[in-house]
Amino acid sequence: MMRAACVIGLGSMGYGAAISLLRAGFDVRGVDRNSVALERFRAAGGTTAATPAEGVRGAETAFIFVVDANQTDEVLFGASGAAPALAPGSIVVACATVPPAFVEKLAQRLAEMNILMLDAPVSGGSAKAAAGEMTIMAAGAAEAFSKAEPFLRAIASKVYRLGDMPGAGSRVKMINQLLAGAHIAAAAEAMALGLKLGLDPHQLYEVIANSAGSSWMFQNRVPHILAGDYTPRSAIDIFVKDLGIVLEAGEALDFPVPIAEAAHRQFAAASAKGLGREDDAAVIKVYAEAAQVDLPPRRAG
Repeated sequence: MMRAACVIGLGSMGYGAAISLLRAGFDVRGVDRNSVALERFRAAGGTTAATPAEGVRGAETAFIFVVDANQTDEVLFGASGAAPALAPGSIVVACATVPPAFVEKLAQRLAEMNILMLDAPVSGGSAKAAAGEMTIMAAGAAEAFSKAEPFLRAIASKVYRLGDMPGAGSRVKMINQLLAGAHIAAAAEAMALGLKLGLDPHQLYEVIANSAGSSWMFQNRVPHILAGDYTPRSAIDIFVKDLGIVLEAGEALDFPVPIAEAAHRQFAAASAKGLGREDDAAVIKVYAEAAQVDLPPRRAG
């Protein structure tokens, strides 16, 4: 009998995880509010369920790939939520980027139901998710790691074990998102300034991508700008949320985070302009409007 997993949230990362689990030979059920996402998963050979409760019945492991803490709480404990339908001893792998305090309370709540939990935010982007090569920043009990290990191996090339207590994974992801958001905002600022200076954006990208000023985010996001393609791989509003988590942590610790604050302002400004669901590279539109520069148009085809 095939081992079963449920993936709740079939966005770019959740879909990649679900496909990777299918490829590894697991029985995978997908749950999402978006009918297009469900149809896409069925077309790839997966099965779908109408509710989280239906999706997790008989599953050993439930992966939660929703956007935030509110959605995580809803799919687990809301109407037709997954948690009451999970068998004792099963595992919730919580992959959303959420405040560490939330995930600590979540682990306690699930433990009272005899459900194990891994605090396991992910990174790597949609391409690595689809290839089963995500990075997972995980924390939880040794028993949870042991039971989840075959499933984690199917979706990730790197699984970092960050301790026995949920919360550590989310703290590491918070630091990652501080850097990721700052790098995206800096890349947008640099490209917009280059355009204002009259530089050829394609040449500028090529030079910087092979120079000391480059970053993974620069090389990954600037091609979206050059193509004029702001189809969301990771949306503006994701970084409004994630950098907001950083700012809240800094305030709680009385620790200054001025670079995170500056990046957050740019993403918040983009969201306020109605760009929240566009790709996070669309933060360059804030700079372009202020500087009155034209961005590369969308490529035909």
